[in-house]
Amino acid sequence: MPIDRARARREVGATFRLALPMIAAQLSAIGTNVVDAVLAGHQGAHTQASVVTGANIWVLAIVTGIGTMMAVPPTVAQLDGAGRRAEVGATFHQALYIAWGLGILLGIGVWHASPLMALFGVVESMRHDVTAFLHAIAFAAPALTTYFALRGLSEGLSMPRPSMYFSFGGLLVLAPLGYVLMYGKLGFPVMGARGSGIATAIVLWLEMIGFGIYVLLHRNYRDLGLRRRMARPDAGQIGQLLHVGVPMAVTLLMEAGLFVAVALLIGRLGETVTASHHVALNVASVAFMIPLGLSMAITVRVGNAVGRRDATAVRYAGLSGISLVLVTQFISSGAMLLFAAPIAGLYTNDPAVIAMASQLLVLAGFFQFSDGIQVASNGALRGMKDTRVPMVITLFAYWGVGMPVGWWLAFGHGLGARGMWMGLIAGLSMAAILLFARFWRSSGRGRWPDDSSAPLPLHT
Repeated sequence: MPIDRARARREVGATFRLALPMIAAQLSAIGTNVVDAVLAGHQGAHTQASVVTGANIWVLAIVTGIGTMMAVPPTVAQLDGAGRRAEVGATFHQALYIAWGLGILLGIGVWHASPLMALFGVVESMRHDVTAFLHAIAFAAPALTTYFALRGLSEGLSMPRPSMYFSFGGLLVLAPLGYVLMYGKLGFPVMGARGSGIATAIVLWLEMIGFGIYVLLHRNYRDLGLRRRMARPDAGQIGQLLHVGVPMAVTLLMEAGLFVAVALLIGRLGETVTASHHVALNVASVAFMIPLGLSMAITVRVGNAVGRRDATAVRYAGLSGISLVLVTQFISSGAMLLFAAPIAGLYTNDPAVIAMASQLLVLAGFFQFSDGIQVASNGALRGMKDTRVPMVITLFAYWGVGMPVGWWLAFGHGLGARGMWMGLIAGLSMAAILLFARFWRSSGRGRWPDDSSAPLPLHT
C-alpha cells in the first residue's frame, strides 16, 4: 500500500489532538503516586518504602479495573463510528454493572492482600504500615472502577477533556489533603502511610462523583439516554464486554504484575534499595503515561475506523500513533540518561537512595522505546477488539522472558536491583516485537481476529 503523506499527516494531527487531554489525564492520575511518594520520602525512607510498596500492590487493583473497563472505549467508538449513538447508553449501563461488581471484589482483595508481602519476603519492619495503607485505600475500589467506566464512555466518544479536568482536580486536592493527614496538621494525628491511603481514597470518590454528575448534566451526552431508567442487567451484553475487557485486564496484569513482583522481590534487599527502586519506578511510570495516553487515542481512532468499515484507515491510525509514541520516547529516554541524579534528587534527600536510583534510571532510559511500542501496538489492537492473542503474547514476554532473566541476573549473578531491571528490558522488548508484528499482520489483511465476515474494503 503506497503511503499517502498528506493523509498520514492528517492522522498524526488528529491522534495528537485527541491524545493531549488523555495524556494530561494520565499524568494527573499518576501524579497521585508522585505526590504520595514525595510526601512520604520527606518523612523518611521507612515511610516512603511502606507507601510505595503498598501503592504497588494497589496498582494490581488499578490495572484490573482499568483493563476490564477498557472494553468501553472501543465499543463506544465503534458504535459512534457506525452512527449508532442511540445504543451507547444501554451499553454503558451494562458497563456500570461490571464496574460496581468488580469494584467490590477488588476492595475485598486489597483489604486481604497482606499475604503477598510474606510471599515475596518484604522485610517485617515495613509490613504494618503497608497493611495500614492498603486497608485505608481499599474502600476506594468501587469509585475507581466506576470512574474508569465514565472515562471510557467519554473518551470513546472522542471527548477526552473531562478525564483531564477531573484527574487534575483530584491531584490539586490530594497534595494538601495528603500533607495534612500524613504529617498530622490542623489537629489531625500523624498518620504516615495510613494517612496517605485515606487521602487517596477520598480523592478517588470525589473524582468519581464529580465525573458522574458532569456526564448526567452536560449537553454533549444528552442524546445517549443516560438519564432514562437504568437498563436491567443483560447477560449477553455484559458477556460481550467481559469477552473484550477481561483479556485486556489480564494483559495489563501481566505487565503490572511483573513490575509489582520485581518491587516485592527487591523488598528483600532492605529499605534503601526498596526506596531507590521505587523512586526510579515512579519516574518511569510518569514517563509511561505519555505513550499510554497516546495508546488510548489510538484505540479510539482505530475503533472509529473499524466502525466505518475502513481497513486502510485502521492501518493509518495505528501506524501514525506508533510513530508519535517513538518521538515521545526519544525525549523521555534522553531525559533519564542525561539527568538521572537530578531527577532522583527531587524525591529524596538521602544520598544513598539518590545514587542507587540514578543507576536504575539509566536502565529505565534504555527500555523507553520497547515500552512505548508495546503499549501503542496494544492500543491499536484494542481498537480492533483483538485482545486474546495479545494476552498470550504478554504472558509469554513478561513472565516467560522478563521474570526469569531478571531473577537469574539479580539473584543468580548478584546484580540485585539492576539485574531485575535488565529483566524488565528483556520482557518489554519481546512484547514490543510480537505485539507490533500482530498489529501489522492484522491490519494488513483487512480482517480482524474476531471478524468472520469478508475482508473490509480498502478505502483510499
